Amino acid sequence: MQKFEAFFQRFYKEARHLAFKDIVTIRLRSGKGGNGHVSFRREKYVPNGGPDGGDGGNGGDVILQVDKGMNTLADYRFMRVYAAGDGEEGGKKNCHGKSGESIVLKVPYGTVVKEHNSGKVIVDMSGDNEQYTILCGGRGGLGNQHYATSTMQAPRYSKPGQPAKELTVDLELKVIADVGLIGYPSVGKSTLISRVSNARPKIADYPFTTLQPNLGMVDMGSGESFCIADLPGIIEGASEGAGLGHQFLRHTERTRVLIHVVDAAAFEGRNPVEDVYTINEELRKFSETLAKKRQVIAANKIDALSDPAVLDRLKEIFEPAGIPVYPISCVTGKGIPELLHGVTEILKTYGSQPVVYAPEYFPEAAEEGEDGGFTVRRADDGAFVVEGVMIEKMLGYTNIDSEKGFMFFQNFLKERGILDALTDAGIQEGDTVRMYELEFDYYQ
Repeated sequence: MQKFEAFFQRFYKEARHLAFKDIVTIRLRSGKGGNGHVSFRREKYVPNGGPDGGDGGNGGDVILQVDKGMNTLADYRFMRVYAAGDGEEGGKKNCHGKSGESIVLKVPYGTVVKEHNSGKVIVDMSGDNEQYTILCGGRGGLGNQHYATSTMQAPRYSKPGQPAKELTVDLELKVIADVGLIGYPSVGKSTLISRVSNARPKIADYPFTTLQPNLGMVDMGSGESFCIADLPGIIEGASEGAGLGHQFLRHTERTRVLIHVVDAAAFEGRNPVEDVYTINEELRKFSETLAKKRQVIAANKIDALSDPAVLDRLKEIFEPAGIPVYPISCVTGKGIPELLHGVTEILKTYGSQPVVYAPEYFPEAAEEGEDGGFTVRRADDGAFVVEGVMIEKMLGYTNIDSEKGFMFFQNFLKERGILDALTDAGIQEGDTVRMYELEFDYYQ
């Protein structure tokens, strides 16, 4: 069995590179702004005309756009550098240089973009974030016509275009599903999802049949439905890369509920109770958040059960810990309605919005530097006004009304030194703070 499993692990690693891709590293470059032009009007009857140098064109932007028809990052396997077009230099006779072409990179819904070196989240392409300009092109330089004054009527200089911006990012695809199926290979996860939803995964009697996550919609009737994901088999050591590796553990992070499928008939000779402990330990090693997710146990293959006491042991051990156990048979369908009803009731305790990761890294602010990333000033009405690129970006992608978003907002103000800057500016409790459209009273 060990040789057989090792063979399919090697097969999986090769096949995964050909078919499914859920993490890639790419290099991005925005366009350079075109230089302003230096020229003077020269015509037959205007021998000493004034400056007429045109402005340079703006560099192209790098834009990320969600394509809901994509379900993999395989398009980025071979090409790893993506650059927008540079702006053209301005011309004489006030001719404006042509702006560079922006480049649009399409990614699957649920792609998380991280800065490569720090691993911090730049943007999560899910929720309402269907398009995001990750790098802005450099602005074109001004031509010499803008620098003419009463004392300098023939300026012989212009402004150069702003340089291009470069950034290395990791694209991580984290499937968005309400419910995730986890468990050892060959316990019946693919059979279960094919029976309860419209998903049609490959089903066969050997380990690692599933090489990529499969999504399906479960219709409970009365307008109730939820998205379910069949995640590739996780085995002991998965958090360290064993078996199908930790690559697929990340796909459990967005789920609200985990259905832990076990082989109650023990066809593979394993102990169902020990299987639950082993897989949960891998979840804990990968992320404490995963270990705390709500779980239900689906004790599968009861149609071939030889020892009914297995079900009693599962219930005695796990139900007191708040993990309900549902005996099911994916072959006959017995127990599946009860399982789905129980999961639906748990989902009702959660909100309907998908889990969206808050931004932690702002490329424009990183270029400006930590100290130059924001300004604090006192408005005429006495309010303390805080402005800056990173603040504007943060407010655009953070839901302050949610508990998680508010906590992130507080940490952001503290870590970026904004609270210290307000204190240095003389703010007192009860004073008003204004950040673009957001206004609130300051209290320590």
